[in-house]
Amino acid sequence: MKDIAAGLPVESMVTRIGELLVARNQTVTAVESCTGGGVSRLFTMVPGSSAWFECGFVTYSNSAKSAMVGVPEDLIEQYGAVSCEVARAMALGGRLHSRAGCAVSVTGVAGPTGGTPDKPVGTVCFGWALRDNAVHAESCLFDGERNSIREQSVEHALSGLLKLLESHA
Repeated sequence: MKDIAAGLPVESMVTRIGELLVARNQTVTAVESCTGGGVSRLFTMVPGSSAWFECGFVTYSNSAKSAMVGVPEDLIEQYGAVSCEVARAMALGGRLHSRAGCAVSVTGVAGPTGGTPDKPVGTVCFGWALRDNAVHAESCLFDGERNSIREQSVEHALSGLLKLLESHA
């Protein structure tokens, strides 16, 4: 698995994320929907990740997004669960509902069903929150079948986190 944006294998991205967090004495949490814990799984594959990985939330349903990390129900109703607004709220909520200094979130339509004309299968939104409450979000449209979309989503979430951590060194 390679992440084209970062030019690094996923395992190298995760290792670098861990190094940056340890150097800052910080931890990270992941709030995931369509990836079903894929980001958290990669974090925990790295020996010593307990020093920098706080916890993971798999908030697959809308009610879990609200109950576990405090995403306002009216935000989900207004924008839909797959939106940058909800991805931002998931990232910030994950950071605030854990002791982590930063958070990454993923919410999307992995398919093969569930897409709409406005949000077709492959639409995935990401959020990244830092300790200073700065929250960044973006939306991507990935091609492929369900597992490919999920894999691309995990890679993009990690790449975005790495870029953000490196830019706030």
